[in-house]
Amino acid sequence: MELDLELTAGKNKKRKATEDAQLLSVFSLNELNEDLLERILAWLPASSFFRLRSVCKRWSSIASSATFQIACSQIPFRDPWFLMVDQELNQSVVFDATEWKWRNINHPYLMQDNLYSKPIPVASCGGLVCFRTISGDFIVSNPVTGVSRELPPVTLSSGSQTLHAIAMNSSPKDQSYRIVLVFGELSKLAAKVFDAAKGSWEDEVMLVRKVGNSSETEITGDEPLYFLSKSGDVVATNMQRSPSKQYSSVLINDDGEVVYFLSHTGTVIACNLADKTFIELPRLLPVYSEYSIDLVEYQGEMAVVILSEFLESASLRVWRFSKDDRLWQQVVVMPPRMSHEFYGKKADINCVSSADKIFICINSSEFSRHVMCDVVTNKWVELPQCYVNGKAREFMSALSFEPRVEASV
Repeated sequence: MELDLELTAGKNKKRKATEDAQLLSVFSLNELNEDLLERILAWLPASSFFRLRSVCKRWSSIASSATFQIACSQIPFRDPWFLMVDQELNQSVVFDATEWKWRNINHPYLMQDNLYSKPIPVASCGGLVCFRTISGDFIVSNPVTGVSRELPPVTLSSGSQTLHAIAMNSSPKDQSYRIVLVFGELSKLAAKVFDAAKGSWEDEVMLVRKVGNSSETEITGDEPLYFLSKSGDVVATNMQRSPSKQYSSVLINDDGEVVYFLSHTGTVIACNLADKTFIELPRLLPVYSEYSIDLVEYQGEMAVVILSEFLESASLRVWRFSKDDRLWQQVVVMPPRMSHEFYGKKADINCVSSADKIFICINSSEFSRHVMCDVVTNKWVELPQCYVNGKAREFMSALSFEPRVEASV
């Protein structure tokens, strides 16, 4: 796939070409054998590879080489790219965490032929992104290469087909992936899995509610509750999510696959696919309170990010759930000097994670911010404004993926 590397201001083309020429003259890469050259190029950032692939025919042929794909797969981790989604559901911009800049990418041809349905990105893992069409079909794509695959149509049970979660997981060993759907009434959930290795949807699995402390659970119907906010507005307890995050969920491999998603009232539901059960985790904040919440994965565990208001200030915190004592534990908190700006703005957050970093989109009717949090160092950095053709772009959500040319659909 062609990448537009001129989206944001960068080095002058001539200076970049000069630097590349000096690099070649010093190292004489053309004198290396094919195997060694492929191993070296495999370590290049994705953007550098697409820029340097036009150096010569030899380098161009390497791009489609099967041995080069294998060399790329040996790289343990690549800094993520974040696929951005704006109010019009356009997904033509990514944020490159390696070079800390915005980039424009072209849509796969499969999606360009389907302009009216506007497939929405709903899940991601490894180097792949899963899209859902307006008709409920799924498309898996490698955003870097543009290779896409339409999955077989999925049929849910004849009962309630309310979709709660779409999660995705990949297996680096066999270059495969799984997509998990959780649906049904909150008192009677079911799951269905697409296995890419088999190329088909598995049989539907009914999930039984796990008996726990009744004082901690409140799973009821889908009817919202209403209460008065501090400003006197009538507020509903059911959450309003952006289209690309309405199925926000996290898939964790913890003694089997466990899918976490948010109920309509903001509580976390954990579905264990191995023992075919689900349970509601204790609520972090009272149901009659205003806050915005989202789920992320952190060091192999589920965590929640919450933006709330207290004592005339706003706070943005990351929490993890301790299964041993069944209590929420704070992981990091945004510095008050940054979060106070969100007080009284009725801001909404949409989050996604990659390794130790959490990417947070914070939006309200008054502003749009994008923040990166390093959970290990507790460092919070606001991203630069994105401009396309001289106009500022605002994004309501994002999905993360590793820019891997070898990722297969």
